[in-house]
This record gives sequence, C-alpha cells and structure tokens, in this order.
Amino acid sequence: MKRDYYEILGVPRNASEEELKKAYRRCAMKHHPDRNPGNKDAEAAFKECKEAYEVLSDGGKRRMYDQYGHAAFEHGMGGGNAGPGGAGFADMGDIFGDIFGNIFGGGATRGGPRRGADVGYVLELDLEEAVAGVEKRIELPTLAACRDCAGSGSEDGRIETCGTCHGRGQVRIQRGIFTMQQACPHCGGRGQVISNPCHACRGAGRVEDEKVLSVKIPAGVDTGDRIRLTGEGEAGPGGSPPGDLYVEVRVRPHEFFERDGDDLHCEVPIRISQAALGDVVRVPTLGGEAEIRVPAETQTGKVFRLRDKGVRSVRSRKPGDLFCKVVVETPVNLTGEQRELLERFEATFAGDGAARRHSPKSSTFVDGVRGFWERMTS
Repeated sequence: MKRDYYEILGVPRNASEEELKKAYRRCAMKHHPDRNPGNKDAEAAFKECKEAYEVLSDGGKRRMYDQYGHAAFEHGMGGGNAGPGGAGFADMGDIFGDIFGNIFGGGATRGGPRRGADVGYVLELDLEEAVAGVEKRIELPTLAACRDCAGSGSEDGRIETCGTCHGRGQVRIQRGIFTMQQACPHCGGRGQVISNPCHACRGAGRVEDEKVLSVKIPAGVDTGDRIRLTGEGEAGPGGSPPGDLYVEVRVRPHEFFERDGDDLHCEVPIRISQAALGDVVRVPTLGGEAEIRVPAETQTGKVFRLRDKGVRSVRSRKPGDLFCKVVVETPVNLTGEQRELLERFEATFAGDGAARRHSPKSSTFVDGVRGFWERMTS
C-alpha cells in the first residue's frame, strides 16, 4: 500500500504551492543519496518524496489525486499524463533543479543566458539634500553592450544553435539514481554558439565601460533607502537584457541636527543668565530660523518641541517635529569684572538655607552623598 502523498511531505491537504515546495526541499535534503551513501531506506524515501511532489505540484494531477487517490494513476485515469510510476528520473530532474537551483550542480537559466547582473551604488548626501530632494550625477564602472557587434558577440552577426544542448542551454547528467541539469559546457548556458567572435569583445557581447547617469533623489529619503533604476545595471551576455542599478542613500552626519525617522533633534546652548532669568532664543531649522521661549529657572537638558519643523519623509503625509534640548553653558575667558560679579553672586548662597532654596537639586545631591558615606562607615 502506498502512503498518502500529503503524509509523505508532512503538509495539510490545503497546502499552498509554496508550502509544498518547502516541504519537498526538507524531505529531499534529508534523504538525498549524496547525504546517505549506501542507505537503501533513505534512497526509497527520497524516491517517495519526489513522487509525491511531482503529483501535488501539478494542478491537474493534484485534483485527480484528491478525487481518486493513487488509483487515478494506476488505472490510466490520468488522461495521457504519465503517472508517478512512469515519470522516470529524467522528468524528476526538472523538478529538483527548479527547486534547488545549483545546490547540486543545476541552476542554469532555461532557454538562454541570464540577464546582466544588478549593480549597487552608494550615494552620500547632506541632510539638506536628503530632506529637499536633489538630482545627482553619478559615474560608475560597468559592463556595457559592445558597440561593434551591438551586444551579439558575433563579428558577422551570425549566431548558431548549440549542437550539444540543442538550444536549451542545459544538459542532463546522470549521477547514480539521480539525473540533474547543469549549464551546457559548450555554450555556457546560452543555447547558442558564435563561430566568428567579435574582435572588440571577443564574443562576450559586452565590454568594460564607465557609465554616467543623472539620478533624481526624491525628497525625504534617509540612510538605507534604495532607488531602483531599471535596466541601468550590467549589460547581459550575448545581447540578453541588462540588470538593474540600485542606488543606496547614505546621509552624512550633520553639524547641528540628528535625524530620527521624521523627527530632528538638536542641542541649543544658553547662558547661565538666560537659563535663570528666562529669554527668547533663536534656533536653526531646515526652513530658516524659529524662536523658543525659555522660561526662568530652566535647567540644562530641558527639551522644547517645535511641531512640523522636522522632516517629511518619502513615506509620510506630514512632517515630523524638531526637538531642541537646551544646554546651560559655563562661561569661559572671564574678564576681571565678570569674575568679580560671579564671586559676589556666589557669596549670596552662603546664607543659612540659601543654597537649598536656590539650588534644590544640588542640595539633594549633597545630602544623598553624605547619607551614602554615613551608611558606608557605620
């Protein structure tokens, strides 16, 4: 009695195509003959999971199996489609190659050469450029289609079908009980051969070149964002389509601002007198200047929020906010008069309870340290 195909792959009867593929990958990798040399049980299990996947991955066969079970194929109900018993390993090689790619030597592109490779380019921008959007001219080395042969690789334009793979670009090789596919060694997977290669590109159809492009960067991009330019990657071999160019944005650190998503953060230095007495302080924004009202007795580290003064990213409908943290700056390079004034000011804290009234945080800190040492020495 044959086991249920769904049971073999360990999937429910309503499993999707992707779930079937993943289950088959696990089963085949576990029981593959190369991983279990000489193990007859593993060989049988490997055949079993391939047979199950061949049926369940085919929509028509799966419907018949769901309705009639194994009898659908044993009694010719398949309507001309070979059942699992008559599929043969040559057919199963296609299934295995499609799923596993080149893990076991397959993976050549069916029916011709692959398209050109994708290319990555890192573009550094200033914060102002990233926020407002900009058009940048970039230069990058690449493989371009040969001008002499228009990318065909042929000196006289004649291209013939490969006699080894008959234009498929793949050949099948037998390894024990398993048949696999790999790129044709004669044509390199192209399916075609050139008898008179181009003198400029030596038959490759492409040459090293320097490409100059103008790239439009949309407003609001941030580090890590990528812009795809279709068809601007490397030219494909033998005139096949080019790859794509991916421009990755990297924003340079800014002198004043630090970006966090759509919000901006900055530090605003203020004098002791401004913090103590209060003041109106002008701060920079990406759109000009703005004002924040610093109330009297402001402590260092207080944050002021300016709404809609941040960044409108490429994914946002409204701009973020600007957060300004004030930092009380200690005066330096004092004149004699300034030093005398500060000394007279400091003397006003010498009275009984004055320090606690005017510097509550400092007094709390001193009391805490005193209590700590008392507990340590008791």
